[in-house]
Amino acid sequence: MSIKAVIDTNVFVSSFISKNQLSPTVRIAKAIVKGDIIPVFSQEILDEYEEVLRRIHFKFDPREVSLLIDRIKEQGEDFTPVESNETFPDPDDKVFFCTALAADTNLVTGNIKHYPKSAIVVTPSEFCDIAGI
Repeated sequence: MSIKAVIDTNVFVSSFISKNQLSPTVRIAKAIVKGDIIPVFSQEILDEYEEVLRRIHFKFDPREVSLLIDRIKEQGEDFTPVESNETFPDPDDKVFFCTALAADTNLVTGNIKHYPKSAIVVTPSEFCDIAGI
């Protein structure tokens, strides 16, 4: 059984940086590649993934980044974000929350404080429990 979720970019950054293959962020990235998690995205989210994960200073393996982004595009679901009157410390985060609202699914983030208090906003660890991964 697959579960849907919007994944904040910081989860993927953490998964590439982590040396612990059992960390929640690594488990989430691997589950997406395997097809066990259906990533929910909008074009704006895809653009951010591309831009951030390919930043030269991160030195992430371009093949691994391409594999992840290709899987997201192939297996994921594209949603148009809905509007929200919520305020965000970083306006770039709004699209993640509003896309999760549109898809009626979880938003997984390592930066809980960047989002409104909401049952849909969960940490990577919480999501691993929800998803059973």
